[in-house]
This record gives sequence, structure tokens and C-alpha cells, in this order.
Amino acid sequence: MNDIISLIKSKDPEQREFHQAVEEVMASVQPVLERNPEYRQQAVLARVTEPERVIMFRVPWMDDDGQVHVNRGFRVEMNSAIGPYKGGLRFHPSVNIGIIKFLAFEQVFKNSLTTLAMGGGKGGSDFNPKGKSDAEVMRFCQAFMAELFRHIGPNTDIPAGDIGVGAREIGFLFGMYKKLRNEFTGVLTGKSLNWGGSLIRPEATGYGTVYFAAEMLATRGETLEGKTCLVSGSGNVAQFLTEKVLDLGGKVLTLSDSSGYIYDEEGIDREKLAFVQHLKNIRRGRIGEYAETYRNAVYTPLDPLLDHNPLWNHTADCAFPCATQNEINEVDGKNLVNNGVQLISEGANMPSVPAAADLFVEHRLLYAPGKAANAGGVAVSGLEMAQNSMRLSWPRGEVDDRLKQIMHSIHKTCVDAGESYGVQGNYVAGANIAGFVKVVNAMLDQGLV
Repeated sequence: MNDIISLIKSKDPEQREFHQAVEEVMASVQPVLERNPEYRQQAVLARVTEPERVIMFRVPWMDDDGQVHVNRGFRVEMNSAIGPYKGGLRFHPSVNIGIIKFLAFEQVFKNSLTTLAMGGGKGGSDFNPKGKSDAEVMRFCQAFMAELFRHIGPNTDIPAGDIGVGAREIGFLFGMYKKLRNEFTGVLTGKSLNWGGSLIRPEATGYGTVYFAAEMLATRGETLEGKTCLVSGSGNVAQFLTEKVLDLGGKVLTLSDSSGYIYDEEGIDREKLAFVQHLKNIRRGRIGEYAETYRNAVYTPLDPLLDHNPLWNHTADCAFPCATQNEINEVDGKNLVNNGVQLISEGANMPSVPAAADLFVEHRLLYAPGKAANAGGVAVSGLEMAQNSMRLSWPRGEVDDRLKQIMHSIHKTCVDAGESYGVQGNYVAGANIAGFVKVVNAMLDQGLV
């Protein structure tokens, strides 16, 4: 195992997020390798950590002033052992091949946990849609799809949205794919409802993260009723997570964006949530405006000189990181533990650094890693694919019921895997083991390919 990690680091020394994701999984699956010696002979670790295909391409596009720009586009098709590649596209200046490989690697095991037949992939670009006009975003998306269309398809690779890729971007991408292929297929998920989208898809990641939290609390005879919650982010995941916390009787105290965070001791009710949704989705403003409208709230701007994020230094019962990778560092982890937080359910992908995650496990918090807790988004993407292939549209209640059942199944799978390998109560190990075993066994069934 150490040899594999050393080899990965020597091959791609700059891909720190990918190294982190691999090390987290490898730390959990040691007992699996000991129980299944044939895995070593078949070199499953080397095979599961190497992408089946990596695609990188240039994306030239023109802004509204006639100036030409060139960005990089990526698609990592990581593993297709249990189904076609499935995973989102991220448009953000921080995107590079290491970020996409980490996300694709995580996606393999996340998709495995959903019980649906989906492999893992991820893609995106270092393009920043913030501050761009709709016409500029359209031209970029069309240029991006002019290359990506060669590598995707409804039975090959089905992208979706992620950070920076919402309904607007999915629409532009789908339109270009349809023009180039001359076919209307379910090649992208997260589509608008009137042309192939699924009810509950926009809400699914946030709702699912809360449903998983409720499952964890139920193991201790508790519910979210009356619980105070810290939430980071203010985009799609954080918004719908807040909505579902309210549905279940909890209180959300914080939201954030890249400029800072707001703390509302009275709680973010439905009226305030509607304000945030209009602010972020329509006006594309900054979260600080919340405190200008609701005077009881306190806005704290981001201070890059601080060694911690003060958002995580408030007393609360639950924490839901929904912003980005590695947003909770070791100091933040200690603050969460010291402030009495008993549950952490990750709406973002790998938002906790290893030292923080180790603290949560050591203190026996109810800690759900992103690959389990936020799998609701890709799960409903899978349901959208099913509806597209049948040319049907299921009612809202049916999709929500299916989502709840999938999150219940993921929770049970994690618990059962943890008990089977002697790590009861450790959702990180349980999720990694369950996802790993399913994918690796499928790979071995299909031969050395």
C-alpha cells in the first residue's frame, strides 16, 4: 500500500488533493486486503487509482468585446466497472488535473454506494463564470462541448453540474451537444424540467446530506428537531440543505461565500432563505448583503491571515460543510469538537483535511464523509437518467421517496461494512470499504482490462 502511494506521488507530485483522497481510502481498506489476498496478486490498488482515460483540451472563446481567451478543459474517466462514467463538471479558476482526478476518484466510490449502475468520472475547466455575461458563458460552453462531445454519451459518460455549472450552463452544454450529435439523449443530468430534467434534482445533494444526518442521529435515538446547525456555502447545496433542516425542525445559524460568512443567532427562516436564494441565484450578490438587510445578523469578512475559519468556532449541535474541499483545517476541527458539535455531515467533497477528519473519528462524533453524505445528488442524477431512457417524468413525491430510500441504503451499507470489518461507528471506513469492495469485485469479474 505504501509503495502504491509513493508511486502515485512520484508520478504526479503536484496533485496534492488526489494524493489526499487516495490516502484516505487506502487507510481504510487495509483489513480488506488482509482478508482478500487475491486483491494483491491482481494489483487492484494500482488499477483502481489509475484513471481509465484522461482527456485535456484547449477551449478558445471570445468575450463580448471581441477579445479571445483560452482556457483548459478536462475530463477524467476514472472507472467504469459498474456502469458508464458519471460525475459533474466544475468551472472554477482553481480547477487543474489534480483537482479533477481527486473528484473523479471520490466519485467512483460515491456512485458505488448509491446502489445504481454508475461508474465514476469528473471534468471541468479553469474558466470562471463569475462576472461573465450570459452570452460569454454560452460561447464558452459551446466551445467546451465542441471537444467534449467526442468523449461522452448516454451509455458512455454522463456529465452533470458542479461548482460553477448550474442550470444555465447545463442548458448551453446540452444545446451544443444536441446540435453536434443530432440526437436528443440523456447525456447530461441537471437539465431543466421542461426538457428532460428530474424533479428534486436541484435539491437532491442538500436534501440527501440532511437525510443521511437524520439516519445517523436515529442510531442514537435523536432527530434534527431543535438542533442548531452551522452551514458553510450559500449555493445550491447549502440552500436546499437549509430548507430541509427547517423542514425537520432544526435551526441554521450560518451561511458563507468566498468573501466571508454571516451568523444569525435567531436562525435563517424561510423568508431569510428566500432572500439568500434571490441574492445568490438571481442577483449573484455577496452574502454580506444579508447582514445589511437583517440587522440582527453579523457578517465576518474572510481574513486570509487567520489560521482558522471563525464560522466553525460557534457553539452548535451539527455542522454541514457545503463549500469546497479542505475548508475545515485542523484548528477548525478542534473548534468544532470543543464547541460541542456532535454531528458533521459533508455536503461538499472532501471538505475536511485528514487531521480534522481523524479528530472527528477519535472523538466518536457522528461524522459522514462526502462520498456517503452528499451522494444524493448523483443518485437523483441516476434517477434522471432512468426517466430519460423511459421518456417518463416521475412526480416530486416519488423522486423524493426514492432519494430517502437511497440515503437509508447508503447509511445501512456503511454501518454494515464497518461492523463486518471491526470498525463500528466509523462512517469513513465503512463508506470506503463498501465502495471499494463493490468496485474491485466488478473489476475482477471483467478480467484484466
